[in-house]
Amino acid sequence: MLLTGIAITVRCRQISDLVKDFDRYAAWPARVLWVFVAVAASIPLADAIDGRSTAIRWLVVVGCWTAWTVAAVCLLVPRHVFLTGARILVPAGLAVTLAAVACGSSLDAADVSAVLVTSLCTAWVLTPWFGEMWVDGSSYGPEKRLPLRPPTTFSLVVVPVTWVAVVAGATAGPLLLAASKWLPGALLTAVGFGVAYAGTRALHQLSRRWVVMVPAGMVLHDSLTMPEPQLFLRHTVRRLGPAPADVDDSAEDLTAGAAGLALRLELDEPVELLVRRGGRRTETVERTVVLFTPSRPHRLLETASKRRIPIG
Repeated sequence: MLLTGIAITVRCRQISDLVKDFDRYAAWPARVLWVFVAVAASIPLADAIDGRSTAIRWLVVVGCWTAWTVAAVCLLVPRHVFLTGARILVPAGLAVTLAAVACGSSLDAADVSAVLVTSLCTAWVLTPWFGEMWVDGSSYGPEKRLPLRPPTTFSLVVVPVTWVAVVAGATAGPLLLAASKWLPGALLTAVGFGVAYAGTRALHQLSRRWVVMVPAGMVLHDSLTMPEPQLFLRHTVRRLGPAPADVDDSAEDLTAGAAGLALRLELDEPVELLVRRGGRRTETVERTVVLFTPSRPHRLLETASKRRIPIG
């Protein structure tokens, strides 16, 4: 029995070490896959532009390599600013690959491999652990930043539509100009670049939603629900833990409709919160209970416990 207990303890420590190693190297699969994207996608892309005009071929080649290089920089530098770029450009690589396969002469193993590699890379950059590494990369000193889960409506509707507008706005106009469609190309380029800029700014707001663990306590930084970050001092926190299914009317719901496990922050004394009430309208309320939804609740609770925040 003693040997069995020791074996179980050793096994648990090994699993814990594996989890820590996974989080430490979570960025590398995307980086390695992105290198393979350059190789795999070049074959169907070359097939798709074969026979096109010289201007279109040059535009596609230069544009794709420029986007690939910018995305590679975004994947190499873990900062929240580059998280938005990675989550726009890597899925755009998948869209380009699918378009190249559709426009190619025939479907072969190279096309399937290109789609598979770009799909895996896209899926990886959209994972919560990838987002956490890039958000926390912008932390200062003893800070620990953990991202908040996006609202369900944003994930399913707003983000995909905005992403399509950004990619289409950046590419449609130049393609028309390369095809010698000067007037519509110039107009669409001017309008499209403006749409792409505005859409990128809107998507970047989702990369700036996080909880910051600081020596004094924790800060909720979420412009969707609060116009200003809110500090909750550690000595005022009664407990932090999973929220029950039945929401208390006295609790301030700052989940923004996000799916997944919400956390409940209980305070010993009321705190003033400046919250949004739809559109640009704001309201100041006093609450002792706050609800929010992190991307990885177990990671936030683990970090809070290490920072001596009561968990329960």
